[in-house]
Amino acid sequence: MTTHFDVIVIGLGAVGSAAAWQLARRGARVLGLDRFSPPHDQGSSHGHTRITRLAVGEGPEYVPLVMRSHQIWREIEAATGESLLVQTGGLVIGPSDGRSSMHGQRDFVGQTLAVARAHGIAHEELSPQALRDRFPAFLTRGDERIYFEPESGYLRPEACVAAQLGLARRSGAQLQMDEPAQTISDAGHSVTVRTASATYQAAQAVVCAGAWLPGLMGPPFAGTLKAHRQTLFWFEPEDESIYQAARFPVFIWSHGPTAADVSYGFPIAPGQGGVKVGAEQYDTECTPDEMSRDVSAEEAAQVHANHVQGRFRGLSAQVRHAAACVYTVAPQSRFVVTRARAVPQAVVVSACSGHGFKHSAALGEAVAEHSLEGRSALSLAAFELLS
Repeated sequence: MTTHFDVIVIGLGAVGSAAAWQLARRGARVLGLDRFSPPHDQGSSHGHTRITRLAVGEGPEYVPLVMRSHQIWREIEAATGESLLVQTGGLVIGPSDGRSSMHGQRDFVGQTLAVARAHGIAHEELSPQALRDRFPAFLTRGDERIYFEPESGYLRPEACVAAQLGLARRSGAQLQMDEPAQTISDAGHSVTVRTASATYQAAQAVVCAGAWLPGLMGPPFAGTLKAHRQTLFWFEPEDESIYQAARFPVFIWSHGPTAADVSYGFPIAPGQGGVKVGAEQYDTECTPDEMSRDVSAEEAAQVHANHVQGRFRGLSAQVRHAAACVYTVAPQSRFVVTRARAVPQAVVVSACSGHGFKHSAALGEAVAEHSLEGRSALSLAAFELLS
């Protein structure tokens, strides 16, 4: 027997959980499907903390999304009593000569400053000495350009996903966990989604399957979107006091000309031992079902040597915890929000290219509005790269 819905949401991570809630709260009959039981640690939406920043160096077109997302996170906090958005301030550090690369952008500090100025976002430019005086954990070398944004901070991704899924259920959404979509097909003016145990039909679908999307949707997503395994480390500090949020903001630090020269990190979060530091790599591809979830001691030592040693005061190579996640990356590290050619009633929302969580609440809202009303308050036209 085929069960009918208004919208089927495939993938209930960052954007999928947001879309499911936003659709259901607008009265749609929603089915959500996920191959796991989110929040989980198999995709991109885990790791306890994710950076959020208003002056988005990836491009000014992202700013309305993150600003609206901050409003939505506060609305969810009020509705659930959860703490989701923690504002610690945030740093973007790069070479003073502008020779850096992050998420497809050169001179990421310069791009961030330009966006902040254009949108009236509160910020400061700090000298290397001023940074060391204010935040003593940072060991600058004197040749850095430094942007500080007081409204930056971090999101708690697992809590964000769980809260939105809870609100979606409260609004009437049916959420099927541990039930991966096997096929999605065009059924004229509707879509048919098959799993191993059931067949579902809906007027529309929203596909937020992340690294599993190319295998589900095929061309042009397969071969265009790339999955890359990333690693996260929680290093042991000698003095925890200088790594608390009041003295250690979130940061992005580019210390060379390539994407491999970038690291990012967080203060010690409540309930989390160690100082979380991550780096990014885009040279080696993976598949989400076969990538290693284990992180080796050699990987930890390499990140410490390349990104921590000599840059942070008393942050040892001892690792309290390590994890792996997967980025699904589009050309030039852009977002993709587009209608599927083979299934016109399906909106594909992927990839977010490793910088999407801070935008996910507003993305879910905009996709819900577009699905139900044919338009949204926030334009997504800049991300329709595969249409």
